[in-house]
Amino acid sequence: MQRPDDLTLWYDQPATDWETQALPIGNGPLGAMIFGGVASEQLQFNEKTLWTGGPGSPGYDFGNWKAPRPGAIAEVQEQIDRDGRMTPEAVAARLGQPKTGFGAYQTFGDLFLDLADAPRDPSGYRRELSLREAVARVGYTADGVRYEREYFAGNPGNVIVGRLSADQGGKVSFTLRHTSPRDDKRVTAAGGRLTIRGQLSDNKMTFEAQVQVITEGGTRTDAGDRITVTGADSAVLVLSAGTDYAGTYPGYRGQDPHAKVTAAVDAAAAKGYGRLRKAHVADYRKLFDRVKLDLGGEAPAIPTDQLRENYTGGASADDRALEALFFAYGRYLLISSSRQNDQLPANLQGVWNNSISPPWSADYHVNINLQMNYWLAEQTGLHETTKPYDRYITALAEPGRKTARDMYGARGWVVNNETNPFGFTGVHNWATAFWFPEAAAWTTQHLYDTYRFTGDEKYLRDTAYPVIKGAAEFWLDFLHTDPRDGKLVVSPSYSPEHGDFSAGASMSQQIVREVFTNALAAAKKLKTDTGFQAEVSAALAKLDPGLRIGSWGQLQEWKSDWDSTTDTHRHVSHLYALHPGNQITAGTPEAEAAKVSLGARGDGGTGWSKAWKINFWARLLDGDHAHQMLAEQLKSSTLDNLWDTHPPFQIDGNFGATSGIAEMLAQSQHDVVHVLPALPSAWKNGSVKGLRARGDITVDATWKNGAPDTVTVHPGRNGPIKVASPFIAGRYRILDGQGHEVEARRDGDTLSWNARAGKTYTIQNEAPSP
Repeated sequence: MQRPDDLTLWYDQPATDWETQALPIGNGPLGAMIFGGVASEQLQFNEKTLWTGGPGSPGYDFGNWKAPRPGAIAEVQEQIDRDGRMTPEAVAARLGQPKTGFGAYQTFGDLFLDLADAPRDPSGYRRELSLREAVARVGYTADGVRYEREYFAGNPGNVIVGRLSADQGGKVSFTLRHTSPRDDKRVTAAGGRLTIRGQLSDNKMTFEAQVQVITEGGTRTDAGDRITVTGADSAVLVLSAGTDYAGTYPGYRGQDPHAKVTAAVDAAAAKGYGRLRKAHVADYRKLFDRVKLDLGGEAPAIPTDQLRENYTGGASADDRALEALFFAYGRYLLISSSRQNDQLPANLQGVWNNSISPPWSADYHVNINLQMNYWLAEQTGLHETTKPYDRYITALAEPGRKTARDMYGARGWVVNNETNPFGFTGVHNWATAFWFPEAAAWTTQHLYDTYRFTGDEKYLRDTAYPVIKGAAEFWLDFLHTDPRDGKLVVSPSYSPEHGDFSAGASMSQQIVREVFTNALAAAKKLKTDTGFQAEVSAALAKLDPGLRIGSWGQLQEWKSDWDSTTDTHRHVSHLYALHPGNQITAGTPEAEAAKVSLGARGDGGTGWSKAWKINFWARLLDGDHAHQMLAEQLKSSTLDNLWDTHPPFQIDGNFGATSGIAEMLAQSQHDVVHVLPALPSAWKNGSVKGLRARGDITVDATWKNGAPDTVTVHPGRNGPIKVASPFIAGRYRILDGQGHEVEARRDGDTLSWNARAGKTYTIQNEAPSP
């Protein structure tokens, strides 16, 4: 019997439910869900720019106030200064307004392959998704014939491709048709090509998809809105889709998609299945193969849904196999939903959605969710996937400047709690989720972190610094002097999505402190904007840092000591400075207070909340508790297809969990490459290859009997390097790639030396085995 592949999701039955069972493929702009039915195959598909709302939608206002409200914010600030707090409902009544034309992400519909003479009782059924190749497969035997289907979403050429075959000639017969929950399109068939074209009734966005059917043997018939294949040896489907969306303010419209979609399908159809598949796998593996994680597990010969159901969170080989699979799946999902040719970044559901009114519109929540989608990107070697994020944040700055000026009377740019593809930077009126002007500053953190990972000064100057500076300028103008102590605070301030409005909530202060710190460091590095540097330095000196320790030892969520020991809210926003920020260092009083807060909040929460807690505990160097949070997520917040569930499905939990596992294995937020900082006891033996650290450094490590064995670093630049790992405090050797000893200075568990770009340095644990 062939050994099971430890990086394949597989099942012994077709999917009957989109959310929990179907398998996702994607290339960034396009996504599809594979059901693997026997009588009828279903492929639900998406194109990421197909959205209602925005310009063209009646009354769309970008979230900006429909009429000026002079003094409205100042009145709220005055009441908070007087009373200390206001209810979310009271603030929303003063500062919010109903959403108009916000819109929602849309399904493109479903392709059905109705299979002729479908077998009633097939044997050997298997439905799978290979993470090594990003290829989904379906196979079964009926009446002595083995039937196979294969699907992939190729980024080269921007197509989704499927192939149906059998091990006997003339056995492939089906009818291809399209359905949609919207009545806004026309479907035609000609020349073996199904064309789906229409216009959203809401905003008049034009959309088009084309599916070319290519057969070997048999006959193909075009009839009205469907294509029928009879008696073929095999058949290939080539799909592409697009809209006339463009990410440019204020119109957000570009060219009709027809020519681009036609060209994509024509080019792919001319290449043939073999060449398309080869190009896809090579393109995908260039990203995916950069990181390899071995936790000492071995995939059992049971379906993935059974593997997840059997998971206990213990140290069994099966459990470790699932954990390593889950880590790889997060990387697979990001590659599949965010690529450099994307117009939009991964949304709340990545690129996958089967609804016209998905949960939370499948939008861009920027009080953590969009940011969490990209936590894993740099650290797990997926730099290219960040390009659409960078473009999106850059594009938000222009509408955000109008909102900053008209609503807040401030320079710079702003975005609030959630946004869409159409520059929605203002507010709505859902009381606990409408006000979060700190979001703009938070979104820029990723751009500065990209610079820290890559060291690319051109990127810092051209891409990151302009938006970081704009986000900082907003806070230079909008901070409020707290009458309690004269410190600069955010007011009104709200800790998502929890409690009352106040002045100076901890998360607000931590984010503003971070954007000021990043803006100042960037300006100094680029030797620019001396006047701006002086402004930021002065504001930093007066800013409340938001790191108070409260009466029961907790890190306070608010400036006033309002925290409750029985509060188990899913948001632990006041620990932003611990992760994804870097203002709290393990072992400090603030870190100990963060532990107290996490202990009180407990290990429950939604899927994304548990994922965030993996990262928190890893930053606190508690690998066992980080692993416990991973176990909680896998046991109770993960679906059979390994999607994270809030509930319902939210992809940020997948991405956050992969980030958390990476944080357990390598950290660099303090400019020290800390390797295996939070290794859990459940992972007794293992290895990781290809993780990235800030400073343009690639990291490999192995461990045995629960202790680091080797640490290898590959610097991309010349200069000083610092590497820490628990075993360095004992006996060790450091060798270069030629086996020569390298002299390094040791300080506790940290080594420092001058590294050369392109060289390899391995630190070996020389302590005797226990």
